[in-house]
Amino acid sequence: MLASGLDTLRLTLHVLAASVWVGGQIVMMGLVGPSRAFGPDAAKVLARAFARFAWPAYAVLVVTGFWNISTFHWAAQSGAWKAVLVVKVIVVALAGLATLLHAQASSRTGLAVWGSVAGMASVAALVMGVLLAG
Repeated sequence: MLASGLDTLRLTLHVLAASVWVGGQIVMMGLVGPSRAFGPDAAKVLARAFARFAWPAYAVLVVTGFWNISTFHWAAQSGAWKAVLVVKVIVVALAGLATLLHAQASSRTGLAVWGSVAGMASVAALVMGVLLAG
């Protein structure tokens, strides 16, 4: 059976936003080093450009994530499913907070630590989403 039109819209928006948020972070990891050849501010310019896409994608992820949750009957889900969902919500919040702290960091250490936390939390949230779809 195929998904309904509304389910298709919801899931497409969620996967597209995850592609931008998580995939974009992975691409940015690969671009930061080589971008330094274009000057000391090149990475900052790239980061600002990415943020214009990433933050709206994060907002779409949060909205469609709660929309996804609303399609399930809580009582019908297993304890493991509920535990993964609760942890995923926490990890998604951590990813957003770490990304915000990364953007505001003024030291190389702060950039590295918060960027790493943001990236790991984002990938973890993606994996948990796959588990929940199971």
